[in-house]
Amino acid sequence: MSDFLILNTRPEHAEACAALQGLCYPTLAKEEHLTTEQYLSHIRIFPEGQFVAIDRATGRVAGSTAGLLVWYDSIDPEHFRGHTYLGAIGGGWFTNHDPLGNYYYGADLCVHPDYRGRGIARLLYDARKDLCRRLNLRGQVIGGMIPGFAQYKHELSAEEYVQRVQAGLIYDPTLTTQLRNGFEVRGLLPNYLNDPPSDGWSVLLEWPNPDYRPRPDI
Repeated sequence: MSDFLILNTRPEHAEACAALQGLCYPTLAKEEHLTTEQYLSHIRIFPEGQFVAIDRATGRVAGSTAGLLVWYDSIDPEHFRGHTYLGAIGGGWFTNHDPLGNYYYGADLCVHPDYRGRGIARLLYDARKDLCRRLNLRGQVIGGMIPGFAQYKHELSAEEYVQRVQAGLIYDPTLTTQLRNGFEVRGLLPNYLNDPPSDGWSVLLEWPNPDYRPRPDI
């Protein structure tokens, strides 16, 4: 049995989830950190799409993930020109959640530094995959940060950096984990986030649901 229990996020978890933002995304502009009030909004709007990892021994929130449903005909980078994080998630409030959406848009995934290396990210990604299967979604889409790019940006372009991470030549703390969890690179997103060390670059990623069945009624 895992040391961690995966639950749908409840109102009493919101403050702890918000506290993880600064710990997990220290270089991200504060206006792009999700707040307690925004986590409460997520729970009201789409409760089944929010998850926390709870330490069974202490009851502490060790990790969290938040997301909403959106509709995309395809994950084509041409359709994502000008796409930004806050624009994609209703300014952080998920007010653009589409109950009939065909993709789960992952807004964030946080693991407390004290708990890293213990498989929590995989448990949270698995919870999102299970949701996609239950709701018969085409998959997940995310704009993934590339924190390791800051070390290489003076010698590599963002595209070259991502290619080397894909090839296993460079380890990126975020992108490598996402690739190991079945996400596929679809393109790059310039100015997606206000994250000066990475010059605002993120990666457009898709996890295609292998069990998706076309929905002719929609």
